[in-house]
Amino acid sequence: MHRRGILAAVMTAAGGLFAASAKSAQASPAPDKTKVVYHLTDLDKVAFVLGNIKNHYEGVGGPANVTISLVVHGPALKGFHAATAGPETTRRVADFSRAGLQLNVCGNTMRAQEVTLKDLLPGFVVAEDGGVVRIAELQSQGYVYIRP
Repeated sequence: MHRRGILAAVMTAAGGLFAASAKSAQASPAPDKTKVVYHLTDLDKVAFVLGNIKNHYEGVGGPANVTISLVVHGPALKGFHAATAGPETTRRVADFSRAGLQLNVCGNTMRAQEVTLKDLLPGFVVAEDGGVVRIAELQSQGYVYIRP
């Protein structure tokens, strides 16, 4: 075989491998979205954590690309009382809720603070067994744990 023939054979084989790998990449299903649980207990970190969630959504290209769950318990819950929440918190919670943020509140904390869901900003669901139990459930489902 001449050098040109060898070179042509190598180029043909390389082109075939490239085409096969491109076709395989197209056939592969899209990877699952990242799932993240933010754990919030400190009242003084409410705005900070909501800012982290905003940055997280922006960093991955929007809520369609990530599933985020916020679990609130302890003193931080006071930051989400409808009667006393600041306008920025109220706006962000409403925006995030519409975008799909899962808002979980600890049932034990609610009982300790003597509040009901109607006392909180809209969108929360009660983790009846507790916030830490909910976090463990989410982690067992593949959620990445973040506690800012």
